Parts: sequence; structure tokens; C-alpha cells
Amino acid sequence: MSFATLPAPLLAALSGRGYAEPTPVQAAVLQPEAAGRDLLVSAQTGSGKTVAYGLALAPELIGDATRLPPPGAPLALVVAPTRELALQVKAELTWLFAAAGGRIVSCVGGMDPVAERRLLSQGAHVVVGTPGRLRDHLERGNLAPAALRAVVLDEADEMLDLGFKEELEAILEETPAERRTLMFSATVPRGIAALAKGYQRDALRIEVASEGGQHRDIDYRAAVVAPHEIERAVVNILRLEDARIAMVFCATRATVTRLQGNLAERGFSTVALSGELSQAERNRALQSLRDGRARVCVATDVAARGIDLPDLGLVIHAELPRDPETLLHRSGRTGRAGRKGVSVLLVPHTRRGLAQRLLGAARVTATWAPAPSAEAIRARDAERLSAQASALAAEDPNSTRLKSSFGY
Repeated sequence: MSFATLPAPLLAALSGRGYAEPTPVQAAVLQPEAAGRDLLVSAQTGSGKTVAYGLALAPELIGDATRLPPPGAPLALVVAPTRELALQVKAELTWLFAAAGGRIVSCVGGMDPVAERRLLSQGAHVVVGTPGRLRDHLERGNLAPAALRAVVLDEADEMLDLGFKEELEAILEETPAERRTLMFSATVPRGIAALAKGYQRDALRIEVASEGGQHRDIDYRAAVVAPHEIERAVVNILRLEDARIAMVFCATRATVTRLQGNLAERGFSTVALSGELSQAERNRALQSLRDGRARVCVATDVAARGIDLPDLGLVIHAELPRDPETLLHRSGRTGRAGRKGVSVLLVPHTRRGLAQRLLGAARVTATWAPAPSAEAIRARDAERLSAQASALAAEDPNSTRLKSSFGY
């Protein structure tokens, strides 16, 4: 399967982004038997699924034309579990449909609803949003559903986990019965199967397996530590791995605040992400990671979905995830789009059995080893300094400058 059958504007957009061949999930939704049908797709994060459902929506949006009609009542609706993911989806669909004249509008919690109402009144081809905000716009009459030809539920399993079942059902009840319904989910537990049965018609089931198992580009590691040594282990792992961007996951906002402050005191350039932050604060934190002003993000699981940082090379689980899905979603922030990544679980010695069960249920294999020692850090620092000295000497034999490799 190739992109050859797509409308010319989409081909140009894909080519401009360096897409030569479709990923497995993109190829699956473009197969002839998927055309026009409801789809229930399970695919892991980082598999290219946003572009996949954008391509799957193309017939409903463009048909046989080369451009979309003038924007009016929306033709497609995309529902995502978090603000970050919804805004990321909007950005992806914007470039994908730009050459075809597409107008994509987002409606998410934490943003100005009056401004969103104004954008909706100006017309859109696709509306992307979070469940609560979309339901609110529907109930207030700001979002007209009559022209909708397709609805996408992105990361449907996460939306159910977050308690959005009532909102999803309310949204689906308001949309035309003849619409296409595309459900994308990392897993298909009982709740997703029930939702699909109730709101899809003769859906084509698509399972896209990762070659070589879950997250094949992620090196999973586990380290048993004493509970009072966790913070020191986080510091040593950050120094040893020297990732361009690292993300450290904690279970509570209080732990995030404490750990971020302690890391900052030790000289690490850090930001925090948790549910108590406004959307503007979260956007600023992410931008500081993207432009290099910060290199470590300490976060609760609110950040485990919908965040795409291409240079994120290291995930540290300072506190164990609550279930296998959270383990995979946290770890899936790294090892994306063919890049390699490292995911390290810090395991209190009293919880080793729990960690082993989590890894087994997630079907990933981790290498067990002690947390890095001070001696290992000093040896790695010496290696880096030696390598930098050699590189500088090669550039300028008279130079004696050395700079810190990790720049925290």
C-alpha cells in the first residue's frame, strides 16, 4: 500500500513532511476494504495514527475534488482525552490539509470558550477537542453537528479511564446516525468493545502490532533502590544518560513539586507538568523543553499522553505506574518515530514483585541492574570530557576550551 491514490494536495503535504511510504497503521486504513467503513483500530502511540485517521477522513472531506469546500458547519469531529493531545492533533491535521484549503478548529478545556465560539461561527472543516468542552459547545448550540460525516475517538481507552464515558455517549448521540465512526485505541478492553458495539456499524477491526513487540525502540531498565535513595538515583540516571530531554514521572502533584525543586537546586534546568497548571503554563513549559531552555520535565500522568517531544530520549519512573497501560503510555513518550529511547523504573526493594508483574502484564522485558553509582557518573564524565577535548583539538589544535556536556 502506498500514498499514490490520495488527492494531490495531501500527497504534496506528505512529501513536504518527508513521508515516502505509509506506516503500518496508515497503510491499514488506506486499504480498499476500509473505505467508507467504521473502523476500530488498535495501534501503539507514536505509530503515525493521527495522520492515519486524517487520511481516512479524506474521502469525507474532499471526495473527488482537489480542494475542500469553503468552511462552514464542520464535516468531521475528533475527540481526544487531553488538551495537549487535542492541540497536537490540530497541528498535525492543519499541515496535512493546508494545501487543500482545510480549516481546523480546536475546542479544549482551559482555553477561552468565547474565542472558540467565534472561531466555530466562522466555519471549519474539522473540529478537534476534549470531551467536556465539545459537549458544552454542542449543548449551547455553538457547534452544529448536522453536517458531520465522521467522528474520530482518539485514544478511546484513555478517555474511558479518565471517566469521559458519559460525555462521549452524549457527543455521539448528537451526531448524525449515518456518520462514520473511527475509534483508535492502544488497547481494546471491555469498555471500548461495548462503546464500539453501541455506536459503530459493521466496523472493520484493525490491529497494528509493533514489530518485535511493544515499543521496540525503547530500552527498558529496572533498578532496585532503597526508598530514601530514589531522588539520588534520579539525579545519577539523568547525569549518566545525558539525554537532550528527559521526563521524570511521579504519582502526585506534591511529589512533582518537591522533586522539581530539588533538581533545580542541584543545577538541573527543569519544568513541571501537572493537572493544577493552566493551559498557558503547560504550553510555556513544553516550549521551554522544545527550545532548549529546559532539559528535564517532572510530571504526573497527566503528561503521559498527547505530548510529542522528538528529542525526548529518557523516561524515569520515579514512582511506579499504577497499571501496565500507564507504564506503556509513560514510556511511549520516548522511542518515537524510529528514534531510540530509554525507560528506567526505580523500584523500591519492597515492591520488586509488583514491578515484575507490571512488566509482565505490559509484555515488555527490562534489564535489571543497580542504580548508577557515583563512581560510574565520574567515569562517564571523564569519558565525555576526554571526547570533547579530542573534538576541540581536531577543530582547533591550539584550543584548550572544555565545556560541560550535560549543560544542566
